[in-house]
Amino acid sequence: MGSARSLSLLDTPVFSGIIATLILFSTICFSLETIPDLDPLTQKFLYYSEIVIVGIFSVEYLYRIYVAESRLRFIFSFYGLVDLLAILPFYIAPMVDLRTLRLLRFFRLARLIKLARYHKAIARFGKAFTIAKEELVIFIVATLIFVYLAAVGIYYFEHATQPDVYITIFDSLWWAVTSLTTVGYGDMYPITAGGRIFSFFILMLGLGLVAVPAGVMASALSAIRRQEERELSEIERTK
Repeated sequence: MGSARSLSLLDTPVFSGIIATLILFSTICFSLETIPDLDPLTQKFLYYSEIVIVGIFSVEYLYRIYVAESRLRFIFSFYGLVDLLAILPFYIAPMVDLRTLRLLRFFRLARLIKLARYHKAIARFGKAFTIAKEELVIFIVATLIFVYLAAVGIYYFEHATQPDVYITIFDSLWWAVTSLTTVGYGDMYPITAGGRIFSFFILMLGLGLVAVPAGVMASALSAIRRQEERELSEIERTK
């Protein structure tokens, strides 16, 4: 009972707002640090801001471990790992070289993922992914297979005419990805009649590939909305 009450305190609107503000502030600081030739006063402000933010996040992380019903389960849960990644770069940075430090600093952006815990709309997306995960996995696997088939197809249409562009199937994979995503950078394009006809069908299918996951997620979000409305109506009836 005490643990549940403690967790509810962490999820209050006030606390959630403070943490969300700190996450956004931390992201702004992360961006400001990339500006060259910052004056010493600004550098000092950013450094001490990072210390304060990491301190608050560290206390939150340790407190969540302390009040968790299963501490080990929380540590290795998704949010537990995100909370750890949000503070870990600060503590590891003094023990690694500068090249590794660049990668660790990138992990500070894991704090943005923490927003999912404190925003209901973002949380709905997490639930939607959970509901539609099987369909999305099948879609991703089918997409990867289709990308490979598209690369093989364009390779056999264009390799003889453009051997220096479509060198191997692995080079053709780049064309398949940019075409199926309808980006089309223009660095690789077919010049044969067969290749152009093939590309037309690939582009048409690419439009469908964009629409399918959007429809799956929209359906899952609608289901979550209906579930929340039913739960809310049941709570109001019991009052």
